[in-house]
Amino acid sequence: MFTGIVEELGEIAAIEPLPEAARLSIRGGKVTADAGHGDSIAVNGVCLTVVGVTGEVFTADVMKETLDRSCLGALRPGSPVNLERAVRADQRLGGHIVQGHVDATGVVLARDPGEHWELVRISLPSELDRYVVEKGSIAVDGVSLTVVEVGDGGFTVSLIPTTLGLTTLGAKRPGDPVNLEVDVIAKHVEKLVGAYAPAGASTRVSVSVHADLSAASDASGEVGGSSKVDASGGAGLPGEADARALTGRQDRS
Repeated sequence: MFTGIVEELGEIAAIEPLPEAARLSIRGGKVTADAGHGDSIAVNGVCLTVVGVTGEVFTADVMKETLDRSCLGALRPGSPVNLERAVRADQRLGGHIVQGHVDATGVVLARDPGEHWELVRISLPSELDRYVVEKGSIAVDGVSLTVVEVGDGGFTVSLIPTTLGLTTLGAKRPGDPVNLEVDVIAKHVEKLVGAYAPAGASTRVSVSVHADLSAASDASGEVGGSSKVDASGGAGLPGEADARALTGRQDRS
């Protein structure tokens, strides 16, 4: 697992084509300092397994699925790449949970420079739109970013000078491809909620809470009012127990 905080800007040292695969040699002095065979290093947001280390260069094999789904196939010797070692359990999670499993690629659509930051708009495949929300997190080429706006087939992010200077995003121009990984928690929630929805119903969740905060608590210790969780966009859940399971409500009566 990674956190989306790039440790260094590395460089592709060499590329060896293999049958339906490729072997990348990547230069990065910081990430190779303690790297060993079998370790995981994210390269532009793609989790790769180290198969060898020579000095400041490590090698990793990339299979066809990864080449097809990510932008790694477009790299050439000399291409800069974002590098991050797998996070340890005793480290701060400075960004968000990043698996290094790219969902799709997007394209830089526009850049709007500001005095202290730059607003960048990136295309978003329609199948990922439901996982991206305003002020939520998304990994772009392995960089953990906060979504400013989402809609019309894309989303925007604001890049601070540090991100512009220390990652590949500073040099990306309109038309350039980028790797995208959405928040895995959103995908898990969608699947879990889907188990409660009637067959054929939407798995979108809407929550409405009506509480009279001025009313005294009832005998069960709950504030007067009611809550409803709707996993179908309109029809209620099969039973009260299911609603409690989703809302975390506990009846202490």
